[in-house]
Amino acid sequence: MAALISEPFKFASLFFKSKDVVIFNGLIALGTVASQTAYNIFAFECPCSSERNYLYGLAAIGVPALAFFVIGIMLNRNTWDLVSECRIRKCRRFSGAAAFALLRSIVGRAIVAPVTWAVISLLRGEAYVCALSEFVDPMSLEGFPSTPQGPNIMARFPCKDVPSELLRFQKQIERQLKYESQLLGWLMVAVVSLSLFLLLCMKRCCSPLGYQQEAYWSSYRSNEQILFQRTADTHAKMNAAQNVKNFFGFVDLDKEEKELLAGWQGAKDVIPSMEWNRITGVYLYRENSGAPLYSRLNKWSAYAKNNHEGIEEEMDMIY
Repeated sequence: MAALISEPFKFASLFFKSKDVVIFNGLIALGTVASQTAYNIFAFECPCSSERNYLYGLAAIGVPALAFFVIGIMLNRNTWDLVSECRIRKCRRFSGAAAFALLRSIVGRAIVAPVTWAVISLLRGEAYVCALSEFVDPMSLEGFPSTPQGPNIMARFPCKDVPSELLRFQKQIERQLKYESQLLGWLMVAVVSLSLFLLLCMKRCCSPLGYQQEAYWSSYRSNEQILFQRTADTHAKMNAAQNVKNFFGFVDLDKEEKELLAGWQGAKDVIPSMEWNRITGVYLYRENSGAPLYSRLNKWSAYAKNNHEGIEEEMDMIY
């Protein structure tokens, strides 16, 4: 019975580990949809004024999308790897292909929320109707009075703040603009989907790795990052505890921390900045004498294990 109960949980765990990027992007998209919906319900309010409608509508679509994009760039670890690479090594041996692959990874993840926001905004249509209502040609509306109507009158249609004899055209104007807005939204979906498909095809065709090895590489990087971060946190805590003990003569640790400190013997007290720099920066798949090197830490470990004299030199990238 215990095995029957545990198997679904094991399967779910493996699924989330293997599809973490897809699920993460899906959660970002769902969160963006919820945010956009809440904004339209509680905060969106068209000014219904000539020259303001256009700016307000475009800002409602573009500014949150831009903010999401910048936040996505900031939260991407590869962004800071690139910054470290340029700072430490001045981007030496950083080829165009490597730059393209890295930027594709950074932009590809950062663009999920902005595209979702823009697409949902266009499919809902409120912002587009607000932005372009003042540009609707009254003569294109069947039965519209022939008396001249300026942009100020047309800009007031989203708020239904127009003379009563013109109010019957509000639905027609809204329907026309929502048609245009949703058409643009679906075109954006098509363009993004096709671009994503082509980029994935290009990635698979240009990769030197088979599908299974690339999946292994992805799993290795994920596990290395988790273990490295956990170990780094423990090392920092124990190093701090040692320094506090040297200052006060004792350190106040709980039982678990005391056990960690007792098992800390043999660990490095200080890791030089040079060593940190060697494992920091941009890294794509490389090989050394046919042996795969999956990360900078993997390369550092291979050199350190073999006491290789060439640890100071960067190996050429292999794609």
